[in-house]
Amino acid sequence: MVTQQPVIAYVGLGSNLGDRKAHLFTALSLLTETDGVRVLQTSSFLENPAVGGPTDSPPFLNGVVEIETTIGPHALLQRLMEIEQALGRQRRVKWEPRVIDLDILLFGEQIISSDDLVIPHPLMHERRFVLEPLAEIAPNATHPVLQMTAKGLLESI
Repeated sequence: MVTQQPVIAYVGLGSNLGDRKAHLFTALSLLTETDGVRVLQTSSFLENPAVGGPTDSPPFLNGVVEIETTIGPHALLQRLMEIEQALGRQRRVKWEPRVIDLDILLFGEQIISSDDLVIPHPLMHERRFVLEPLAEIAPNATHPVLQMTAKGLLESI
């Protein structure tokens, strides 16, 4: 699905299994090869403890990528899931350790709440491992529900 105008979107990346940095770079490479997606900038990768999963989960390497896209949010979600699958992600248990995790954080100013997609990401405003890399590359990116910038959200946690 192609949108009328290009949209700026932010995608969170994470990995806590295997060669985490290689998995993140491979996911970025595959995203770059996607028709209708142009990677504009990528944050630093930050190591963070796993949140919400088993207590013995290995730490994550997390980052955020800013893209310009002419595909719609559901098509982008589908592409992110294809990339996860290509890298060996298996969805068995919520918040289990994973080779790759790709999440749409923001998609322009859109607010979406459907069975398969919620934008803005419903937990992004509570997660330092999302807000730090987002604020690094886009401090003024605005959460369309909370009407706060990434920098402001980071400062509030």
